[in-house]
Amino acid sequence: MLYQQRDRLGLAEERYEEALRICTFLEGKGCERALYISSLLGCVYSKQGRVDDALRIHKRVLRRLHRLHGDQHDTVAGVLCTVADLLRRKGRLEESKAKLEEAYAILVGLHGEDHEGVAQALSSIALVLKEQGKVVEAVAMQEKALGIKRRTLVGSDRNGVAEELLNLGMSYKEQGMLEEALGRYEEGLG
Repeated sequence: MLYQQRDRLGLAEERYEEALRICTFLEGKGCERALYISSLLGCVYSKQGRVDDALRIHKRVLRRLHRLHGDQHDTVAGVLCTVADLLRRKGRLEESKAKLEEAYAILVGLHGEDHEGVAQALSSIALVLKEQGKVVEAVAMQEKALGIKRRTLVGSDRNGVAEELLNLGMSYKEQGMLEEALGRYEEGLG
């Protein structure tokens, strides 16, 4: 991960591929560690702009996680969100939204509505809705995510609330709702 943080993605790719070969040799390709390393490699591909490669890897990881953990697991929901983001980047918005809705349902089933992961899934759905031109629905989703973040985030995690407020401000501004936008911007920056 250090290589990813320092923008040495080529080296990170080499190291993850090597780690994956070793792990697969020692533990088999379906083991939890190999799936984690594969997911990290997919993140490197994504950062390199290799969205198709990243999507291929994350879909494979998702299939194996389904077999390993079943459908109701945090890790499954997390990888569903990653796959959804990659699909969104490719312009496959309906598929992206479906994956996010699946992740949302898993997270609500595991944690209830008031959970940070649920709020993040809603924020991601809002982004897809916005890209589909469904701005009113997107804002409603952002407001719901904001409410959850207000109730659940504390301390340094409050930055997530500020970020959501700024995103909402931008959405309101794009709709010409300048008073609402200003209110959200001021609260987010305050």
